[in-house]
Amino acid sequence: MRRKPAVLAALVLLAASGCAVDDTLDLTSVAPGDRGHQGGIEVLLSSGNVGTADPMVNFSTSSWTLFTATYDGLTAFTKSGPETGQHVAPDLVTEIPKPAADGLKWTFTLRSGIRFSDGREVRPKDVKASFERMFKVHGPTTSSQFDVLAGAKECLDAPETCDLSQGIAIDETTNKITFTLTEPDPELPQQLGQPLASILPADTPPADVGSDVAKLRSTGPYYWASYDPTDRVVLKRNPYFRSWSPLAAPEGYPDQIVQKFGLEPTDQITAVINGQADLAADQPPPDRLNEISVDHPRQLHLDQLGHVWYWALNTRIPPFDNLKARQALNYAFDRNSAVLQAGGPGLAVPTCQILVPNIPGYQQYCPWTSNPGPNGRGPWRGTDLAKAKRLVAESGTAGAAVSVVPGNNRMHIAMGEYMQTLLTDLGYRATLKPMDEGLQYPFVQNSGNHVEVALTDWSQDYPAPSDFLKVLTFCASFVPNSDASPNVGGFCDPAVDARMAEALRLANTDPDAANALWAEVDRAVTDQAPWVSMYVPKWIDFASARLGNYRFSGQFGFLPGVAWLR
Repeated sequence: MRRKPAVLAALVLLAASGCAVDDTLDLTSVAPGDRGHQGGIEVLLSSGNVGTADPMVNFSTSSWTLFTATYDGLTAFTKSGPETGQHVAPDLVTEIPKPAADGLKWTFTLRSGIRFSDGREVRPKDVKASFERMFKVHGPTTSSQFDVLAGAKECLDAPETCDLSQGIAIDETTNKITFTLTEPDPELPQQLGQPLASILPADTPPADVGSDVAKLRSTGPYYWASYDPTDRVVLKRNPYFRSWSPLAAPEGYPDQIVQKFGLEPTDQITAVINGQADLAADQPPPDRLNEISVDHPRQLHLDQLGHVWYWALNTRIPPFDNLKARQALNYAFDRNSAVLQAGGPGLAVPTCQILVPNIPGYQQYCPWTSNPGPNGRGPWRGTDLAKAKRLVAESGTAGAAVSVVPGNNRMHIAMGEYMQTLLTDLGYRATLKPMDEGLQYPFVQNSGNHVEVALTDWSQDYPAPSDFLKVLTFCASFVPNSDASPNVGGFCDPAVDARMAEALRLANTDPDAANALWAEVDRAVTDQAPWVSMYVPKWIDFASARLGNYRFSGQFGFLPGVAWLR
């Protein structure tokens, strides 16, 4: 009998910490790019493709890994140094300014001499046009993060004619860019460091480019040279790139970065062991964990994420437009089964709520369990099938048809099979419909596809409660009939929205009170059961023996551009 992967528990975890704007970073402590390590072709493997190459549309971790090497925003989460990913640094701008006294104006200065991959210089007009394009392509968080830009409301109402002249003033002579907000937003520097806010040429078409990468231009060390969603993506060196910041825009080491699609996770592990690839992008299947942790411990990287896996319940159509039906499924769901499918308790922790540990405002809360703690404060302990079946009967929803849509890798199909069986046992007519990983996320976001139960996950863009609660459960985060609607289940409660708005306002003057209010919001949303939250995972990367300078960001995962090949 194989030994259990207990060695994994002994690995040192990189604890996720708050990603703050740090104006004390010592740039002299970070060495410039070491050209002696440059060269080679870095090969990544994944089961599905990475979705659209458009950074303003694609909001998945799989794509963000590649976006870190190709696109830049006004700010960036650090890509090198001893605290990679834990700070926000100036990227395309010279510094991160302090806002005006009322918190409504931020004035940035664009660096001079930075060029796109076609040789054109980045100008203030590109910044303004990029933010207008973000609304035109229905960027996933325009309604929840950049909605405080002056003019954003009009852009949300009529995206095709978006004009942010009220919210973004530019001066081509001085390179000044001034953002005007309708209310203070202390998280603006973090939001500007997301791929959604990448700066593209002003003439980039105002529609999702999909895999037509010839329409994209990048500022990073690499550009998308080719992309066949059925086969691979190839990133090549941007001939116009010169590092202007070792923290925000370090030199790239590989000559090319190639990600191949279509390999199951277990085959990815085998290829890496055999020296045929440099990283298995999907999580290792549980039956390979003992092997790689015992036989290849130096190639295994285990990192803590601000991340949650959950089943989104469609609150807009039967049967889960009924609160009791949603509650029933939460009481019946065995979160231990999900933890085991994710690799066991050393790699995943059961959860019932929206917020995750290490996020400000997190207080453990689980009303969906047998023997709950006082006021639901405490961990998940077990299922309550009797209560679940009673709630289904009271809801009158038994017999309803339910589609269950996971991704198509082996672990996610197994999770889908469990959910299908559970729904059947509760009296529903459940059908399992797994989809290609690259297609599943946009498909389940689109309300026009009428998905009742969707397997999905969320990894922090930056460690703030708003990045979970506002992005994923705010009324305006639901965009009907759109592939870019992160509020997958369409949950909306105006009263909860008002409490979120108040928490954001409090953050400017009383962060502790704001975090206490976010904890209340977390409980209020959890009580309405728009999700079946399953577990908070740790992230495992299995890399080749020749890959050095491994760097991991809590926002973006593995950073392929700064790794080198021995």
